[in-house]
Amino acid sequence: MLEKKHLEFRDKVRSFALEQIEPKAAELDLTQRFPDEHLQPLTRMGYLGMLIPEKYGGNKVDTLCYSIAVEELSRVCGSTGIIVAAHNSLGSGPIINFGTEKQKQKFLPRAAKGELVAFGLSEPDAGSDAGGTRTIAIKKDDHWLVNGSKCWITSAPQAFASIATAKTSEDLSDRRITTFVFERDCEGYSVGKKENKLGLRGSDTSFLHFDDMKVPLENQLGEIGDGFKQMLKTLNGGRISIAAMALGMGQGALDVALKYSADRKQFGQPISSNQAIQHKLADMATELQAARLMIYEASQMKDAGVDFVEQSAMCKLFASEVATRAATTAMSILGAVGYMTGPYPVERIWRDVKLCEIGEGTSEIQRLVIARSLLKKLENV
Repeated sequence: MLEKKHLEFRDKVRSFALEQIEPKAAELDLTQRFPDEHLQPLTRMGYLGMLIPEKYGGNKVDTLCYSIAVEELSRVCGSTGIIVAAHNSLGSGPIINFGTEKQKQKFLPRAAKGELVAFGLSEPDAGSDAGGTRTIAIKKDDHWLVNGSKCWITSAPQAFASIATAKTSEDLSDRRITTFVFERDCEGYSVGKKENKLGLRGSDTSFLHFDDMKVPLENQLGEIGDGFKQMLKTLNGGRISIAAMALGMGQGALDVALKYSADRKQFGQPISSNQAIQHKLADMATELQAARLMIYEASQMKDAGVDFVEQSAMCKLFASEVATRAATTAMSILGAVGYMTGPYPVERIWRDVKLCEIGEGTSEIQRLVIARSLLKKLENV
């Protein structure tokens, strides 16, 4: 059961999302427009600094509250959900976890004030295989010289800085990577064109290009060669938030399907009186609640400081696939009207939620993580 503080937090986020976010959601998707007007109220409510300690201007909450916030925002607008999740977990997270005090003082107050931080791991030739990174950083006397590109970067056009990885050895057989904070005003830093995506079209996604980019030596995050370990830790936490994002969108699909089925009449009675429809609704609700409990458990394990790697992979895998099924089922309940762009957001949710099976590790990668964890336990018996 949720504690009173979590229930009150949920109500607060839900009211905010319905009042401030939902009215613009359809238009943002239709026009592929980034919601600049949302950043100020999101910052005012503390939702862009939920992982940042108060000493740096943040509004730090526990992981369970954070998951609830991402869930409720995504319930009305997946684009806003991913902006908030990526900024908190992937952008601010590495600075919080691996940054020096000087780096925290430099970057976290800006992040807490709503200046977005992006995250760059994937490259055209390095997706699931992060060790295949080709971006390279060569140490000079007073700076790093960086060349390479990162792809599919959420909020790249808006971010004042990006957490990104690069090799620090010219030896092609050396697969070690190092993490940096690349600032937008670094000479040689440029943002590529905005991608034309299937879903989450209110969230901008672009390439980042580094052409003889000069990066201050002090922008190295952690030790040389620790980048892969740091990224795994970052993604383990990020998987909880993307699971929460999927859950929110799945719940949004169920919300629409429930109301529509109660209002829509065929043969003189609501279609919700049809047993086949009732079974669909029951399956959606049951699977989403199971995903919710998995996400909340993983959140609490993270807060307790225990190993949550297996649980985060499980909840990301399960929630993303359950939510995709929920969106598909909702579309079948609404029929033709659910397939259309119009008064019902089902087709938008269906397009948006698919990303959750791909981003921050595909479903196939999650299954590998889970299986390896299970086998490792067997070896230790």
